[in-house]
Amino acid sequence: MKQIIIFLLLIIVILIGYGKYNQYKRYNSPEVNYTSTKTLDLEYYNQEIVLKYYEAVEELNSFVMLQWSANNIDVRTPEDDDNETKIAVDTYAKKLATVKYYEDILSKSSEFKSKGLTSKEIEFLTKNGIDLKTYNKNLYTNKLITLFKNTPQIKFGSKHPIIFEIQKILIKKGYKLELDGVYKKETFNIIKSFETKNNLLSDGVLDLLTLEELLK
Repeated sequence: MKQIIIFLLLIIVILIGYGKYNQYKRYNSPEVNYTSTKTLDLEYYNQEIVLKYYEAVEELNSFVMLQWSANNIDVRTPEDDDNETKIAVDTYAKKLATVKYYEDILSKSSEFKSKGLTSKEIEFLTKNGIDLKTYNKNLYTNKLITLFKNTPQIKFGSKHPIIFEIQKILIKKGYKLELDGVYKKETFNIIKSFETKNNLLSDGVLDLLTLEELLK
């Protein structure tokens, strides 16, 4: 009889302990606050995006805590696969996707700023839907064409920054020549060959049509 009583008391202790464990587990959840691993531009030109990011993170954290405390479900690492858990996990995934969406915008802006772009330049990129590579190419093209238009005709044998840039472009296109910025016979002949290949007047003269074709 004594053994039975001890056994029953042991079961009661276990049940009480389990109940207290569940209670502890429910109200003492692990760290639920979402933290980004990326560097974010919180000075983003559109502060509404920053606000929406914070709101999305707060909504995500609140949902995780609610599911933990009310339903004993850790939506990040669920232990069960019942219907209630599946619905909670699916909702969590959608809320996390919203956080990631705004996070990607802010992290990309931070990356752009690390490369020297201003907020206005980032706004231009975003609104015009072009990537940084295209933007830089367009910027380079416009600068070179403007420099060319404001420069008197370059004479054969002269040294000029435009010739240096043209030589770099020709080298990238596979032509072999010395990069010295001098408009000499070697560069002249390659420009002439390029003009012939692209159905331009083949005279070896660097004019606007030849320059625009080189910059494509």
